[in-house]
Amino acid sequence: MTAGWGLSSSGVIAALCTTLYLSVAAPSTAAAGPAEPTTAPDPPPRSTQPAVGPSSLPPSWDLDGLYVWLGPVGAAGRLDGDWDSVFGADLAIVRVREAAPLGAIGVAAGAARWAERGGGRIWLDGVVGTRLGGRMYGATLGPVVELAELAHRRVGGAVGIWGFFGPTPYARVGVIADGAAIVEIGIHIALPVIRWRAGG
Repeated sequence: MTAGWGLSSSGVIAALCTTLYLSVAAPSTAAAGPAEPTTAPDPPPRSTQPAVGPSSLPPSWDLDGLYVWLGPVGAAGRLDGDWDSVFGADLAIVRVREAAPLGAIGVAAGAARWAERGGGRIWLDGVVGTRLGGRMYGATLGPVVELAELAHRRVGGAVGIWGFFGPTPYARVGVIADGAAIVEIGIHIALPVIRWRAGG
C-alpha cells in the first residue's frame, strides 16, 4: 500500500510542476512577440570633400588650335569695269588663340573661275584676325593673278576684310599690273578638315 501511494504522489507532483512552468513561462514568451529585424548602422559622414581627377578630354568651348579649312567660295567681282560672278575654292591654314590680341594668324590660297568672261583668278593671302564682341574679324593681304583664255596673265595685289560667323563673308579690293582695279564681295564656307589642339 505504501509503495503504490508513493508513485501516485510523484506523478501528481510532476504534473503540478509542469502546469506551473507553462503558466509562468508561456505568457512571458508570448508577450515578447517576434524578434525585430536588425538594421545595419549608417556609415560615418565624410570628413573631406571627394577628389575628382583631371579629365583627359579638353573642354568643348576651347577652340584654340591649328586648323586646316577647306571650302567653296562664291562672290560678285568687278574687273575692267564689268561685274561678273566668280566661283571657286579656298584652302586656309590658321592658328587660333582666342584670348590673344592676335587671335588668328595664317595663310590662305584659292582659285576661282569667272562665270561669263572666262578665265579666272588665283590668290595667296596672309590672314590675321582678332576677337571683337564674341566674333572673330580680320584682314587679308597678298598677291593676285588674273588669268584669261585669250590674254596674258596679269599679276597684282589685294587687301581684304572678313568676319567669321560660321560662313565667312569677305570683301577684297586690289590693283593688277595694267592698273585695272579689282573688287570682290563674297562668302567663303570654311569647313574644318584637320585640327591640332593647342598643346596637344
